[in-house]
Amino acid sequence: MTVDMDKEDALICFEEHIRLLEQEHDDDKERDRRKVRRVQRKNRDAFIELLDELHEEGKLHSMSQWMTLYTTISADARFDSMLGQPGSTPLDLFKFFVEELKSRFQDEKKVIKEILKDAGFLMDLSTTFEDFASTVTTDKRSQALDAGNIKLTYRTLMEKAEAREKERIKDEQRKQKKVEDAFRRMLKPHGADWTQETKWESVRGQFERESAFNAVPIEADRVRIFSELVSQLEEACLHSSSSAFKKSKKTKKHSRRSRSRSDSESGGDTSRRRESRKRSRSASPDSKSQDKKRNYRRRSGSRSASDDSDRDSRSKKKRSRSRSTTRDQDDKNKKHKKKSKKSKKSSKQQSPVDDRKRKGKEKDKSGKYHSEGELSEEELETKRQALLRQLNQ
Repeated sequence: MTVDMDKEDALICFEEHIRLLEQEHDDDKERDRRKVRRVQRKNRDAFIELLDELHEEGKLHSMSQWMTLYTTISADARFDSMLGQPGSTPLDLFKFFVEELKSRFQDEKKVIKEILKDAGFLMDLSTTFEDFASTVTTDKRSQALDAGNIKLTYRTLMEKAEAREKERIKDEQRKQKKVEDAFRRMLKPHGADWTQETKWESVRGQFERESAFNAVPIEADRVRIFSELVSQLEEACLHSSSSAFKKSKKTKKHSRRSRSRSDSESGGDTSRRRESRKRSRSASPDSKSQDKKRNYRRRSGSRSASDDSDRDSRSKKKRSRSRSTTRDQDDKNKKHKKKSKKSKKSSKQQSPVDDRKRKGKEKDKSGKYHSEGELSEEELETKRQALLRQLNQ
């Protein structure tokens, strides 16, 4: 049977058929995906049911660890069905479950405190976990409580009990210290004549009527405080005496040092004076002559300072006179220069034999030259020795 149809219409029908087939294929794939997801979700729900069963049995709680429960969990088929599927793993589900139990700790802690309050149970250092757990589990409200949270609550309450006990001990120690201090203050004024040989029985009757005596109920404590006070007083006496002795030693040493310093200073001054005298005596005549020249220069300097004013006034008068005489002096200088030039020429013409004769006359016995006004070294030494002999005499 043949149907007359255009090619265009046939192509349109073919496209619609292909679209229908593609839609059916996509629908089949989506159904398969949904089935797989449903299976995976059922596997996860089954594993969570396994964790709930372990929690109800008390094997799983907020303080549980994966390593401790792995053998129990891995033996179940619900754990095997979780393997290989995408998404959360058995370890992830276990951690989420434990975190959820820990988040319930504060609410469950309040419930446990209410149970203990209703039961009239008091926590102290002697309370054991068994007593605590038996008191909590007897109440119906404890059925929904986690075992791990019960343990954590017990630990926190025990820590608070320990803190209260420490504070109580500190308060008792403070009170005891105040009582002992009052007892020491009562004994101290009478302890001047006490020694290590003094016994508490011989002194006890003096303080029986005092309130500080009655505040210390135990006799052993009274004896202990008395003996400690006696030893402290003796140590204080020894310390004061030793410190006074050391101070006296220091003052003596200081006085001796000051005397030795004064003596050394006086001896040093006398020795310096003697040395200066010796040096002055042993000084050469040349040094004396130099001293005289220095003194003369000082005197002349002082005189010149006083005469400066007079010189200034005189200089002004001389300036007026010098102007008139400068011309005459210039003429004289010119004439003198001409004469000096002529004398130099005549001196050059003289023979060098005359110079040698003059130099030979200036030699002394030692073979050294010296001017007519100067002395030789041998003559100076003889004069020095004669002066030293006169000084020593």
